[in-house]
Amino acid sequence: MGRDFRWLLASSWTSNVGDGVALAAAPLLIASMTSSPILVASGAVLQFLPWLLFGLHAGAIADRFDRRRMVMFANAARAVVLIALCAFLVTGTANIWIVLAVAFLYGTAEVFVDTAASTLLPMLVKPADLGIGNARLQAGYLVANQFAGPPLGAFLFAAGAAWPFLLEVLCVLLAIVLVSRMAATPVPARAETDVRTPVHTDIADGIRWLWRNPPVRMLVLIILLFNITWAAPWGVLVLYATEHLQMGAIGYGALTTASAAGGLLATMSFGWLERHVSFATLMRVCLSLEVLMHLAFALTTTGWVALVIMVCFGFYAFVWGTISTTVRQRLVPHELQGRVSSVNMVGVFGGMVIGQALGGVIAQTWGLTAPWWFAFAGAALTLVLVWRPISHIVSARPVLTETGSVAVAGDEARAEDSQSNAP
Repeated sequence: MGRDFRWLLASSWTSNVGDGVALAAAPLLIASMTSSPILVASGAVLQFLPWLLFGLHAGAIADRFDRRRMVMFANAARAVVLIALCAFLVTGTANIWIVLAVAFLYGTAEVFVDTAASTLLPMLVKPADLGIGNARLQAGYLVANQFAGPPLGAFLFAAGAAWPFLLEVLCVLLAIVLVSRMAATPVPARAETDVRTPVHTDIADGIRWLWRNPPVRMLVLIILLFNITWAAPWGVLVLYATEHLQMGAIGYGALTTASAAGGLLATMSFGWLERHVSFATLMRVCLSLEVLMHLAFALTTTGWVALVIMVCFGFYAFVWGTISTTVRQRLVPHELQGRVSSVNMVGVFGGMVIGQALGGVIAQTWGLTAPWWFAFAGAALTLVLVWRPISHIVSARPVLTETGSVAVAGDEARAEDSQSNAP
C-alpha cells in the first residue's frame, strides 16, 4: 500500500515492542512496591487519566498541524520521561509516588502520540484499503505489544527493574527515526490555510459533528460502556493472576501473550471474515463473547484455563477493534479525523479510568473475583441495549456535500436527515 505506509507500519510495530515490554514491567514494578489493590489500579488510572484532561485538545491540535511531526515530538517526550524513570531506578531513589507520577507524565505524552498516529492511515491509503491497513497495524500491536513484549518485559524485570524501561527508550527513539522517513507529510486540509480559530472552537465543532452523526455517536457510546466493564477486572489483573491463580510474574506475562496468540489467529482469518460475514454480525458476536469471557474468568481457579480464555479474548478483541476503527474512519472526513478520533479515545480511556477505579475498590472490598462478576453483569446489560443499533452503525455511509466532500460541522443537521442505511 505504498512506501509511506510501510514506514508508518514499521514505526508502529517498533513502538509497540517497547509498549509491550512496559505492559508487563510497569504493573510488576508497582506491585513490587505495594500490595494495595487501589494503588496497583491507580498506576493504570494515572496513565489513562490524561485522555480525560488533554484528549480533546490533542485532537484539535492534530487537525491543524503536521501530524507526522506531532507523533515525533510527543514520542520524544515519552523518551525523556522514561529516561528519568530509569535514573530513579538505577540510583535506588524510586518509590511508589515517583512511579505513579511517571505513569501520568508518560500517559500525557502518549495522548498526543496516539491521537496524531490514528489520523495518518486514512490519509495514506484508499477507503477500501482501511480494513486491511488497520488489520496490519493491529497485527503489529498484537505481535509486538501483547505477544513478544510482555514476556520479554517480565523476563527483563526479573533481571533488574530498570532493564525493561531502558529497552522501551530505545524502541521509542527508533520509532521516531522510522516515522521521520515518510516521504510525504500528511497535513490536514485546514492546516494549509492561515485561518486559526481558537482550540476550544475546533473541539466544539468536532463534538457537534459527532453528536449529530448517530452511527458514530452510538459507536463511541458502545466503546465507552464496554471499556468500563472490561477495565474493572483488568486494573487488578496482575493481582488476580499472581495471587488468585498463583501464576507468578511470568504467568502474568503469559496471559497477555495468550491474548496475542488469539489475535494472530484473527489476523489470518480477518480477510475471510470481512468477505463472508457482515460487520453487524461480527460486532454482535464479539460483544457476546465479551460477556461470556467475564463470566469464565469469574468462575475459573486454574491458570491453564485462564490462558485458554485469553486466546479466545485475543481473537474477538482483534476483530472488534479492526471493525470499529475501520467503520469510524470511513464515516469521518479527513479534516475531522483528529477531533473525532480524540473523542473516541476519550471514551476508550475514560471508560478505562472509571472501570479501573471501580475495579480497585470492588476488589479490595469483595475480593479479586468480584470485578469479573461486576463486568459480566454490566456487559450483559449493555449488550441488550445496543443489539439493534449496531445494524445502523455498520450500514451507514458518509454523506457528501455538493462539493463532493464529506459533510462536516456546518452540515450536521442535513447530514443526519439524509443519512443512508444502504450497505
